[in-house]
Amino acid sequence: MATVGARLNRLVEEKEHDTYRIKEKLSEPTVCPNCHAVYHKGHWQWLDIPDGADKHKCPACLRIEDNVPCGYVSISGAFYKQHKEEIMGLIRNKENREKTGHPLNRIMNISETADGLEITTTDMHLPRDIGVALEHAYDGELDYHYESESNILRVKWSR
Repeated sequence: MATVGARLNRLVEEKEHDTYRIKEKLSEPTVCPNCHAVYHKGHWQWLDIPDGADKHKCPACLRIEDNVPCGYVSISGAFYKQHKEEIMGLIRNKENREKTGHPLNRIMNISETADGLEITTTDMHLPRDIGVALEHAYDGELDYHYESESNILRVKWSR
């Protein structure tokens, strides 16, 4: 009987809590009416929209609609201001590469700050990839902070 109690506790304690993760299994195919990603074989993909597909917003479009990012990238320093166009190109290239294979990994917003740039994303992989690409291309200081209670990744890069 102790095994059952221990098992129940494990079920209650979620390691990854994401309110935007779709809990129920969607019928296949399903298309997101906003971005036209197709849910097929258990995940969202860029495919031709099949006839008769059900409609359901994907988690990325729901995050964008609610303005609830999962990832943040803060870029600061004099180097950014001197190489703004080049850095923006690197960021857009990284997003396009990631989004091609993973439709849920997108930039939500890019805004100028007093110190540099703030980017918000729909996932945690893209901020990490942007930070690694910046460090690889330009050195600088890279810092990650994962907030497990809110399932958010904050990446800071400066030079």
